Amino acid sequence: MRYTDRTAAGLVLADALRQRGYGSESIVVGLARGGVVVAAEVATTLGAPLDALAVRKVGHPWHPEFALGAVAPGGVTYLRDTDGLPPETIAAVVAAAHQRATALDRHLHAAHPSLPVAGLRCVLVDDGLATGATMIAAVRWARHTGAAHVVAAVPVGAYESIQLVSRETDEVVCPLVPHPFDAVGRWYASFDQVEDEQVVALLAADGSS
Repeated sequence: MRYTDRTAAGLVLADALRQRGYGSESIVVGLARGGVVVAAEVATTLGAPLDALAVRKVGHPWHPEFALGAVAPGGVTYLRDTDGLPPETIAAVVAAAHQRATALDRHLHAAHPSLPVAGLRCVLVDDGLATGATMIAAVRWARHTGAAHVVAAVPVGAYESIQLVSRETDEVVCPLVPHPFDAVGRWYASFDQVEDEQVVALLAADGSS
């Protein structure tokens, strides 16, 4: 099974969430950038408001493709591995990630202020779950901001990462758990990069932000 694109994946994910009782009382928050495209379909199907969360990976200083962890707005930091790096090096890459997250958050919400999640059922959506780092940072952000119930929802994910994320959240919804997993993009026929302006347009089209 492969998804045609993120939009098609969002429809499948929305159906899985609806079967578990999620609906218009929820708030759907897509992890920027790719997760927002999936989240837009989820929000439309459920009749729920849509927002975006600027979560950024903490890259290894010498191997940027390797994620040491992730950060989210409000000073939320999750580190899954420090790779034996000195504390001052870790502090520097974490600070850089927070700067990127803050800049992206300001840009995405310049015209559409972020929606409050306190006391609500928060559905965090990404296009896939590889290491789980960005989703865990998002879950901790939702907890920090007072969400009453937090679910991590992805169209496809690695089994080990789903188990890791499940320790942090109230529920994980993932219709496709392939083995071997390899990479998120493998499970999409089209997996183009999502630009900031596409996220802004999705928030504007929703009308809730």
